[in-house]
Amino acid sequence: MNSKKDNVGQPILSISEVTKHYPIREGALQRVVGHVRAVDGVSFDIFPGKTVGLVGESGCGKSTLGKVVSGLTDPTSGSVSYNFNNQLVSISNLEKNKFKNFRRNCQMVFQDSFASLNPRHLVCDIVGRPLKVYKEVSGYDLVEKVVSLLNQVGLGREHLYRYPHQFSGGQRQRISIARALALNPEIIILDEPTSALDVSVQAQILNLLNEIQKARNLAYLFVTHDLSVVRHMADSLVVMYLGKIAEAGETQAIFAKPYHPYTKALMDAKPSFDEGQNSKAKGLEGVVPDPARPPQGCRFHTRCSLATDKCGWEVDDVVRWLEDTPGMFESLTAVERKSEFSAVLSFSDESSAANLTQEMRSEKLPTSMRKALNQVKINEKNVQIEFEPVEEILLREKDGRHTACIIEPKN
Repeated sequence: MNSKKDNVGQPILSISEVTKHYPIREGALQRVVGHVRAVDGVSFDIFPGKTVGLVGESGCGKSTLGKVVSGLTDPTSGSVSYNFNNQLVSISNLEKNKFKNFRRNCQMVFQDSFASLNPRHLVCDIVGRPLKVYKEVSGYDLVEKVVSLLNQVGLGREHLYRYPHQFSGGQRQRISIARALALNPEIIILDEPTSALDVSVQAQILNLLNEIQKARNLAYLFVTHDLSVVRHMADSLVVMYLGKIAEAGETQAIFAKPYHPYTKALMDAKPSFDEGQNSKAKGLEGVVPDPARPPQGCRFHTRCSLATDKCGWEVDDVVRWLEDTPGMFESLTAVERKSEFSAVLSFSDESSAANLTQEMRSEKLPTSMRKALNQVKINEKNVQIEFEPVEEILLREKDGRHTACIIEPKN
């Protein structure tokens, strides 16, 4: 039986300092030479009847976090705690029967509805499979239960004996939702459920999800990159960048006044149907850094127009800058690191070393990066660089919201 929570003041799920790192292996012996830090210390709570929106660019770790939260993959560290009988218990520590209870109460709807449905199974088998696994109903009652679930998502009995390829994208997503609802869960992880659908179909699916949430008091973790969708759906918002939380708080408050430059940049990049607003839309400059070597300090500082000398400039930022400087990167032969903030760069000739020294002292280097330099010293073909060390920039609270930025938000 489902253990429904009476105390709505407690979260259904509590995500605490969750990390997920994937090993990088090289060589014939496949030695581990590093890790891709897909998720790196994320914490938030999910409450009954509420929707948490998880947003960010592609590659920020949203979908990976969704899989960790749903129990589809184990975290490297940290914990996902489930409210079992009004007591938060880490799902990693649940006994077999209790973990089975968690799995039935935490379902997932995937982005690719076609890939998540078995092409060889009929709809009655796909939607009815969870009911069979948990021995809820069988025989005629199973068919009627499947029909009831299909009716809830706008389909009917006539769709029972069809295959997934016989449906449109929106209909397949409805089938996925019906399957997720089969065991009457408490929370559903929605991983980009409308991104592959037409705009009109997106609206239908979002309205359907809203109606189901109100009827069943469901909690949603809504993973998406679409800010207009999350504004419509989410009660609270978690903005991720390169595996970490950049900003978190109530959705309307964040949309009214974003505190983190990354959140504002995401909003500015969203096109609008209003011609005056659309002319102001602009994309983020630069590319997302390598998650195997994320920037120090604030991870967004390499692309931030408001970056200061206290944001965490480091040796890797010089290497990235050289990559964009014609003729300079090709002559770089080695980087001998003393720390993240200090290294010796070796070049193939003395002129390249001299050019780097000169340009790093010129206005060609970003002002905030130049101010963070403690030392630039040349010795023949080698250039010693040292930046001012900084600590990792952590989330801080202001007005009931959290932001990971050293720039003080203005009132």
